[in-house]
Amino acid sequence: MLTPGFADPVLDAQAAFRAVLDAMSRPGRLQNAGRGLTPPAPLAPAAAAVLLSLADAATPLWHDAGAEADGWLRFHAGAPVASAPQDAAFLLATGAPPAIAMLDAGIEEEPERGATLLIQVEALEEGNGLRLTGPGIEHEHRLLVRGLPEGFVAAWAANRALFPRGVDVILCAGDRLAALPRTVAIAEG
Repeated sequence: MLTPGFADPVLDAQAAFRAVLDAMSRPGRLQNAGRGLTPPAPLAPAAAAVLLSLADAATPLWHDAGAEADGWLRFHAGAPVASAPQDAAFLLATGAPPAIAMLDAGIEEEPERGATLLIQVEALEEGNGLRLTGPGIEHEHRLLVRGLPEGFVAAWAANRALFPRGVDVILCAGDRLAALPRTVAIAEG
């Protein structure tokens, strides 16, 4: 059975879009999105809210969330499903994400075409953990992420070196999200 999407499609989509904008302009700062949303497992409310507000018929989506989530996303977001990660504008990883290096990083003339990767993690908290610096961060920001794939920081450094091209990442846990725009530098500890 298909569960509902946003209770109020216009206002809820606007709120989720605003949360993503705030997250992208303040890298690593936690935002809430998707409260009250009940997507099928393993889809987290925050990830579902991001996709419902950003994905549409012109943005190919790749995900590993299974058949029930696939039907839900197709119905509520209307995004075509990409057959391979490198063909997607948006990607959702509920398990091990595809390698950032294989995703569409855009081209020099159109860097905004770079993919956005949503990674569902176990938990997101502000505090000791990753050390973030760069645009949108006054000095540094600390973000504790549980469940980030091994080797992520090294893969991120290679992604950041492509600037202005590159992949943006949105981390999601429950109804919380934090963004890592391609401009942010990440160090462990």
